[in-house]
Amino acid sequence: MEEEIQIAYLETPLGIATLEGDQIGLRKVSIQKEIDDLTVLNKTVPEVLKDAVSQLEEYFEGKRVDFDLKLNPQGTEFQKKVWEQLLTIPYGKTNSYLDIAKQLGDVKSIRAAASANGKNPLWIIVPCHRVIGSDGSLTGYAGGLWRKKWLLDHENPVKQQTLF
Repeated sequence: MEEEIQIAYLETPLGIATLEGDQIGLRKVSIQKEIDDLTVLNKTVPEVLKDAVSQLEEYFEGKRVDFDLKLNPQGTEFQKKVWEQLLTIPYGKTNSYLDIAKQLGDVKSIRAAASANGKNPLWIIVPCHRVIGSDGSLTGYAGGLWRKKWLLDHENPVKQQTLF
């Protein structure tokens, strides 16, 4: 029998995150562009999502660099291989789409890898924001480039200081 998907909402510095999962694992974490009903933030977090909510809160507080969660993203076998590869990019580091394609064993898969990266259902947990262009540019990001920049700055061990 299929588990019922549970939903939780989390207010983050980047907007409202929606988490979806069940006993098998976390299926989806997404960021909402805007949310119509702010009362959802006051809802009780389902038991199966409490750990995910807690770990994301710790991430945004700067207290967590790795996630330890059961994951159950839905996608094709190729997409899942790409997402597994993204999990190997350390906190505070970046890889290029070409690096990902090479790690998958086929430089010609760069476009497919980029497409799979863009379809990553586990925002932040599977760090697709850590993938940049080969020239170091911030290339497309489903959540908006300003969020990608914020996340990379948040994870940068060398915080930019102002002179005055």
